[in-house]
Amino acid sequence: MTMTHYLGDCLEVMRSLPSDSVDAVVTDPPYELGFMGKAWDKSGIAFQVEVWAEVLRLAKPGAFLLAFGGTRTVHRLTCAIEDAGWEIRDSIMWIYGQGFPKSKNGKWGGTACKPAHEPIVMARKPFDGTVAENFAKWGTGGLNIDGCRVEWPGGQPPEIGTPGWGGPSKKLTAAPGQIGETVGRTGPSDLGRWPANVIHDGADEVLAAFPEAPGQQGDLRGQSRKRVSRGIYGDMPVAPDALARKDSGSAARFFYCAKASTKDREAGLDDFERSAAGMVSNTSGQHITRREAGRKLPKRANTHPTVKPTELMRYLCQLVTPFYGTRVVLDPFEGSGSTGRGAALNGFDYIGIDDDPNHIAIARARGTHAERAFDAMRQQAMKLRETA
Repeated sequence: MTMTHYLGDCLEVMRSLPSDSVDAVVTDPPYELGFMGKAWDKSGIAFQVEVWAEVLRLAKPGAFLLAFGGTRTVHRLTCAIEDAGWEIRDSIMWIYGQGFPKSKNGKWGGTACKPAHEPIVMARKPFDGTVAENFAKWGTGGLNIDGCRVEWPGGQPPEIGTPGWGGPSKKLTAAPGQIGETVGRTGPSDLGRWPANVIHDGADEVLAAFPEAPGQQGDLRGQSRKRVSRGIYGDMPVAPDALARKDSGSAARFFYCAKASTKDREAGLDDFERSAAGMVSNTSGQHITRREAGRKLPKRANTHPTVKPTELMRYLCQLVTPFYGTRVVLDPFEGSGSTGRGAALNGFDYIGIDDDPNHIAIARARGTHAERAFDAMRQQAMKLRETA
């Protein structure tokens, strides 16, 4: 595993790197809100097509890109990424309970909603041929589904038809014209639920927003009949019965990760000087936390204002990065290095770029701490295999 940190303008640094050399891109660019008066968050760089075009050049065909955006500005980020040649595949939503409305309520009402989510743009570099052909050549093109499944409550998959089952799921043996009992279906995976495009922080407020959802209550049988059609595809057969899902699911369906704790933010920074810079809370970069009058800022070693939690970045890196061979994750907006920590804890190589020397120093130290943690986990796993 290697971790490389470049100090400089991301465009200039990327132009010096080889094409088709990166397996995945996971980044948290500026939200372009002029956050806390910081010029770097109002530079417009996140909306520059040439930036994402250069990222595209570095990525292997079929490589995925994940980029955090602000709720007010993500549309411009998405357009810049798409205009650069990326194929927009999805948008992941990170939902959290912590946050306060940044609006004074008056006779006119308010001017803003309570912040409760951040969007993450998911895009993929186009490729020729099929996904299978691209995968055979470059090792990219697909998501690491099995590596990112959400664990079943209690760790045990439910039986088909029981309240915890999320089916019916994918057809296995269905062929054109086959209906009813001739259609085979997969059961729940032992590895857990399929990863969704929703992530949450596990807060009580968020959990309350995901009520117990039983799904379809009853079976629908005999609701269709064969019909004569003049269409080119022939007569319409009887539709198959729709069986009740009986899914009791809740927020447990989704991966959850709380916001960055003080321990997470400061990991590896014991020897760094602490100052009262930065934010009081660990809220995201698109919102300024309301502070009481006279409240003093705590002293911190990690003074970056928008630190993402390591476990979230680890999960995202794992989702879009092939889990074998040499894997390289790129973050052109490194900040304090949370993506690097996530990559290191997966055993991936990492390239981070930032134009702030203080941020580079923090990212390097936090990344080294994560590398040591990964080595310790690997050695422990080896000992367990030897004694098994």
